[in-house]
Amino acid sequence: MNRFHRNLRENITIQHLCEKDVKLMRDLLKVFGDAFDEVDIYCKSQPKTDYLRKLLSKEHFIVLVALKHTEVVGGLAAYELEKFEQERSEIYIYDLAVSIEHRRQGIATALIDALKNIAVARKAYVIFVQADYGDDPAIELYTKIGLREDVLHFDIPVKNKDGELS
Repeated sequence: MNRFHRNLRENITIQHLCEKDVKLMRDLLKVFGDAFDEVDIYCKSQPKTDYLRKLLSKEHFIVLVALKHTEVVGGLAAYELEKFEQERSEIYIYDLAVSIEHRRQGIATALIDALKNIAVARKAYVIFVQADYGDDPAIELYTKIGLREDVLHFDIPVKNKDGELS
């Protein structure tokens, strides 16, 4: 288990989760559900413990949590994407959130800084993240630490063998 420390206004520890940290992953899902106002999506039908253990054991799946003592107050889930055109990778931040009462204290930046350390160790050349129009706090944060690219994003529906959406 990797731990990173950063001095914030409160004593916060950043922890890189592994397969034995299922409870912390479930706590992070609650933080995501509350922060994104999507509690049903993140909490109602959570994966089984074995699924989460297997997912957390995968090298390409990166989960960092911000702990205040033993409470998860924020975190991020990211994926390492190995490239095919060169021997390198990039890291995609899929979700990042901090509990409302712990925002504006540098926790999101500390999480990204810890992810940068992982990226360096894995020889990734970039970390990228998407932000939705209207999510001004996220856009402000990412503008401070990165270069903005305006791109179009498309969701391509996948249908099962019966022609129904999966």
